[in-house]
Amino acid sequence: MAEEYMIESVARAVRSARRSRGLSLDQLAARAGVSKGALVALESATANPTLGTLVRLADALGISVSALVERTRERAVRVADAAAVKPLWQGPRGGAARLLLTTATAAPVEFWRWQLAAGERYESHPHPPGVVETVTVIKGTAVVGVDNTEHVLSAGMTGTFAADVPHSYRGEQPSGTQFLMTVHLPALEGRGAAE
Repeated sequence: MAEEYMIESVARAVRSARRSRGLSLDQLAARAGVSKGALVALESATANPTLGTLVRLADALGISVSALVERTRERAVRVADAAAVKPLWQGPRGGAARLLLTTATAAPVEFWRWQLAAGERYESHPHPPGVVETVTVIKGTAVVGVDNTEHVLSAGMTGTFAADVPHSYRGEQPSGTQFLMTVHLPALEGRGAAE
């Protein structure tokens, strides 16, 4: 039931954001690099989108992933329990990515918690110019690939990069890798807490 509610919530959010920007289904599909059929299925709540699809749509709409998946709006204090947040990505070996929350500001920041099993990898397409990702490893070792160059980050290390190039994350420890990631989205004119 909770997953069904989330699918319907995402469908409403995508449809509303697309319409408020005056985009047709064809235009948004082309901008996001997804098929029109997948977009129609998503907007009609008959498909459960992947994390990659959600990121592509958020990028194309100029909003945060949270604006597509969160049910509630900003409160004075927000607390996120990673154990209570459904993963938006699950790896083949047990890894998971959870979007904990996003600040509701003109330049939103998404807060993610990642777990990767040894050898498990997530590849991301380039985001729009101005998007910056920061990774802080809290357990194990993460290999962060940025534009075909790998950077090894051990527990306690933090790395940051412009995410407008292909990038990836890979776990390197047999006991698993955990890291926190922030995605800093560029400020857009007219964007604010309503997004």
